[in-house]
Amino acid sequence: MLDTSTVILLGRLADATGLPAEPMITAVTLAELSVGPLVASSPDEQSARQAHLQQAEADFDPLPFDAPAARAFGHVAASLRRSGRKSAARSFDAMIAATAISNGLALHTCNPDDFAHIDHLTVVPVPHPDHRD
Repeated sequence: MLDTSTVILLGRLADATGLPAEPMITAVTLAELSVGPLVASSPDEQSARQAHLQQAEADFDPLPFDAPAARAFGHVAASLRRSGRKSAARSFDAMIAATAISNGLALHTCNPDDFAHIDHLTVVPVPHPDHRD
């Protein structure tokens, strides 16, 4: 499964070999992407964000945030709380993580720190195109 940041950066990734053979996204990612054009600070930014949303809608059939994901969310929120992180501050990420867990999927992300300390989540770091080693 891809997190939202990875979906946004897909076209800029130098190496896609670390991505799943059949990438998936969640409905939560579509929700996050749908906010983007509405809060853009310029017409160019709005256009770029709208393009990301439309591309994701065309390319993916999103997994729902369903009852099993809701139950997994409780565990995700508890994991974050135990580690000293507030789940409310990262609620979209926590819902994406819960969906991955409930579907038995690894989460491929350009921002692995966003998903640190979540029990039962397999995180696969994807090299961020703007970060050089």
